[in-house]
Amino acid sequence: MATDTISTPTRQPVARRASAKMGERIGQWLLSGVLILWSIIVIFPMWWLLYTSFKTDREIFFSPWALPGALQWNNFERAWVEAHIGEYFLNSLLVVIPALFLTLLLSSMTAYVLGRFPFPLNRFFFYLFLAGMLFPIFLALVPLFFLVQDLGLLNTYVGLILVYTAYSLPFSVFFLTGFFKTLPSELHEAGIIDGANQYQVFFRIMLPLAQPGLISIGIFNFLGMWNQYILPLVLMSRPERYLLTQGLAYMLYQQFYGSDWSGLFAAVTIVMVPTVLAYIIFQGQIQKGITVGALKG
Repeated sequence: MATDTISTPTRQPVARRASAKMGERIGQWLLSGVLILWSIIVIFPMWWLLYTSFKTDREIFFSPWALPGALQWNNFERAWVEAHIGEYFLNSLLVVIPALFLTLLLSSMTAYVLGRFPFPLNRFFFYLFLAGMLFPIFLALVPLFFLVQDLGLLNTYVGLILVYTAYSLPFSVFFLTGFFKTLPSELHEAGIIDGANQYQVFFRIMLPLAQPGLISIGIFNFLGMWNQYILPLVLMSRPERYLLTQGLAYMLYQQFYGSDWSGLFAAVTIVMVPTVLAYIIFQGQIQKGITVGALKG
């Protein structure tokens, strides 16, 4: 009897730990199942688009789920040359790269000042940028069109670059302000003691330290600019200056009167490749930047 009275209480914690471990395993299995299902939902359309771009028009319509009988590399040649996707690709680069450079430069300088230098209107300007994130671009299309027209920048790359930069600044400043705010002050003070001015401290010390955050926000802005459609649709109406998103829409419109669907799939694949490659190359930096920003925040 004494043995039973002693062993009964000791069995209860063991049973509780076993049930807790079983609950954790079930939770992990459910989470893994959800992640696997979500991965299939995301990856399968991209995979289907990729191998469909190598098919003939007949294979696309009569065997949409089967693999191509032979790789049709000429689909990409037709899309690049005959459908002018190459020109649209170059136009997008001429707009996105300068806009991305300006966005990173201006947002980092603004965030550095707001995060490191207290002054009377510091919070006012920060919340002003924060308010810009709450203003949808659709409400600004009409006044934006007339503003760009009055400046003589309608149907120009410079106009789109400036609009892209202004549209990307609020979130970039918000993201980088917390990043700069938590950088070590000792390095800033050491640079000043060694005789460096504020510009040298920023470009030689603080900006390299903020590289993970810059890469993260740069990738987000690149994806947003590269896939932007509504702004170039309103501000760029010359076909020879179409960006990739406009070129794809124009090519899709032409397919209602043509039959080069294989070329259209190849064009969509060409548009998709830069964004996928950018994320694959900088995946580690993106995760590092987000994690560091979250920990510092």
